Amino acid sequence: MIKNLSKPFIWFFKLEAASGLILLIAAIIALVISNSSFSNLYFDTLNQYLFVGINDFGLKLSIHHWINDLLMAIFFFFVTLEIKREFIQGELSNLKKALLPIIGAIGGMVVPALVYVFINFGNTETLNGWAIPSATDIAFSLGILSLLGSRVPISLKIFLTALAIIDDLGAILIIAFFYSGDLSISYLSLILISYILLLILNKFGVKKFMPYLIIGAFMWFFTYKSGIHATIAGVLLASTIPHRIKDKDFSLLIKLEHAISPYVAFMIMPIFAFANAGVSLEGLSLMSLLEPVPLGILLGLFVGKQIGVMLISFIAVKLGVAQMPDKSSWLSLYGVSILTGVGFTMSLFVGNLAFVENIQYIDGVKIGVLSGSLLSTVFGYFILLYASKK
Repeated sequence: MIKNLSKPFIWFFKLEAASGLILLIAAIIALVISNSSFSNLYFDTLNQYLFVGINDFGLKLSIHHWINDLLMAIFFFFVTLEIKREFIQGELSNLKKALLPIIGAIGGMVVPALVYVFINFGNTETLNGWAIPSATDIAFSLGILSLLGSRVPISLKIFLTALAIIDDLGAILIIAFFYSGDLSISYLSLILISYILLLILNKFGVKKFMPYLIIGAFMWFFTYKSGIHATIAGVLLASTIPHRIKDKDFSLLIKLEHAISPYVAFMIMPIFAFANAGVSLEGLSLMSLLEPVPLGILLGLFVGKQIGVMLISFIAVKLGVAQMPDKSSWLSLYGVSILTGVGFTMSLFVGNLAFVENIQYIDGVKIGVLSGSLLSTVFGYFILLYASKK
């Protein structure tokens, strides 16, 4: 029974595990280049502006912004497809099975945010980064888990995957409600009209993607202009892609999910990692890590995440609200809880939004995210390795 239910997760896990290694390589290359004689070329290239459009209709953004606003919109489109499928007919469609990762994800978002707020309390500028340590990088965390192979039960991989998906949903809501700028009523109206048209396509069972894509492209432009972060357009578009259980022979959602997943995993996310992980380490010292922003992120990811996920999960299981993953122990569950502190791409993305008007904190964000994710990687891996031998 569990084997059949796990098939989609096994496919997904293999994909994300491989992409996690690519992400790591992209991040390392970015760090090396940004601390070499090519650093000026690296940063200058990212700050180059590109115009996309016709005459006066279009956008002129830096390469860095095109990556963070357009490519990440595609990423969030993909993530929302996964979330929708899981809630309709996946592991998250069964409340009893979904409760533990849902509860764990909530704890894993709230506690890290509280840790960050505690360290940055009283500083109105740095407090805006409260959501940075709340995010989990699904590709990296699953990539680390893959290194342990069959020594980790599939149920724990399912738990981590489901938790990270819920975590992504939380990140989407945070971006929509807390990291949007001044809103334009006219462009918001155009977004609403676009969304209604997409719902009409869904209602009439349109199974060709092109109509959705055309409307979605305009909606992305309207969203960017509206003051809401442009990635939300990807979320809105994905929510209208049809996926009906009764349509056994064809699902546009599943077709798109499988079609774009390699591009998201092996192109979009590595490009994002390469463009955002570069930080100059010149003059970096222990004191640099003790500054409020990097320290809040580091402790939020490494301490807050594991406490939030593990403590809330422990209480839920003991109260009988949720059940432990099959063939797992408390120690192995704790190891996975530590791995949720691998924030990397999602944390860097939220960090860019949090300090868009205070860019002097961006290097601190990168240092905190990288160090917190590294500690979570090392400790989580060795705890799971030890647990597998018991």
